[in-house]
Amino acid sequence: MAALKFTTDNFEEEVLKSDKPVLIDFWATWCAPCRMQGPIVEEIADEKTDIKVGKIDVDENPQIAEKYNVMSIPTLIVIKNGEVVNQAVGVHSKQQILDMLG
Repeated sequence: MAALKFTTDNFEEEVLKSDKPVLIDFWATWCAPCRMQGPIVEEIADEKTDIKVGKIDVDENPQIAEKYNVMSIPTLIVIKNGEVVNQAVGVHSKQQILDMLG
């Protein structure tokens, strides 16, 4: 399944109320490192069925980025039961991201 697009409209339902852990990729179209990270996140979304994977465009959804103190992108955040359990800034390998998920 491809990565979902999280927005202020669907964030609470898709992320905070999710019964699965959620991997969020905070990114922007103008960010070169984000474009490097994107395909890895998509690959994980296609392969993992026990988690939910989505992306948040920080330019379109600045409120969510601000709420989670996203100062640099790409930032990856893992949320379980509505709480942040892991966070990483910068480009990461597929294995590093899988390790974040526990």
